[in-house]
Amino acid sequence: MEINLVSDTVTRPGHEMLQHMFRAKVGDDVYKQDPTVVELEETVAALFGKEAALFFPSGTMANQAAIKLHTNPGEELICDKWSHIYNYEGGGASFNSGVSCRLIDGHRGMVTAAQVEEAINPPDFYHSPLTSLVAIENTTNKGGGACYDLEVLRDIKQVCRKHNLKYHLDGARLWNALVAKRQHPKQFGELFDTISVCLSKGLGAPVGSLLTGDAETIKKALRIRKILGGGMRQAGYLAAAGLYALQNNVGRLEEDHRRAKQLGQLLLQLPWVQSVEPVETNILIFAIKPQYSEEALTEKLKQKNIFISSLGRGKLRIVTHLDYKEVMHQYVLEALGKVNI
Repeated sequence: MEINLVSDTVTRPGHEMLQHMFRAKVGDDVYKQDPTVVELEETVAALFGKEAALFFPSGTMANQAAIKLHTNPGEELICDKWSHIYNYEGGGASFNSGVSCRLIDGHRGMVTAAQVEEAINPPDFYHSPLTSLVAIENTTNKGGGACYDLEVLRDIKQVCRKHNLKYHLDGARLWNALVAKRQHPKQFGELFDTISVCLSKGLGAPVGSLLTGDAETIKKALRIRKILGGGMRQAGYLAAAGLYALQNNVGRLEEDHRRAKQLGQLLLQLPWVQSVEPVETNILIFAIKPQYSEEALTEKLKQKNIFISSLGRGKLRIVTHLDYKEVMHQYVLEALGKVNI
């Protein structure tokens, strides 16, 4: 029995999801004639109280389309230094949109309104890039699944309005934040110009993300998706998995959060653990004491068929997910308690 806790992207469709995919009504989505894709897009738009949504093959492409929509070459976007759009999208902001990133040193991947305001370049100072976009990530990946408070996001929105900036949310794991903090999608839809959400992480679909916004913005996004090569034909088979996930897999995210918290509580008691970052959702980041080796720990766990991520400098990451069942969880708790490095 292999237990993969490297990421929540490792999940595989279960029998019910596969049956839902198999029965999907499909058409050519490049011509906007796939009824299941249309249903998914309308469903997500309605969830967030937005006018429209567009299905993308990946969250990276959805984020990159949003950056392109909200900026012009030579301009600048503001984001946290640990954000996905800066660290894990292949330099796409500069390659696709010709923009630079102004990095904020936030707390666990989260920034404040005051930090955002301080980072804005004066619009009449033509020697510096024109600031045009603020990009937020919720939950934060490298921040260990941390969730923003809505009041903080509202304060940042006020700064964006004051300075005429667009406001984008990388909500790859927004479903986790919604469940953890008992929030509603429309609370985010009211704040952000565009929101990207992923279906293939906590929700367990095999492929797909969506970008949602007003109708005119999403109409423009369709052209950008085409340019980026994101048009798919009978994509309804994938969209059907997304619809099943939205209908069946959101509420159960609480189980992932519970298990991650239990793992964190155990790690705090182990002699070779130096610290555990606060666990809010399904991502657990911990540090081992300097005299111990990350490689030795991951190897010991591999011998027990448990796989986790090494982040370097003594930090490691565990991510719980749909395919991490309770029997596996009990086995991992027991195995971690017995590890001797």
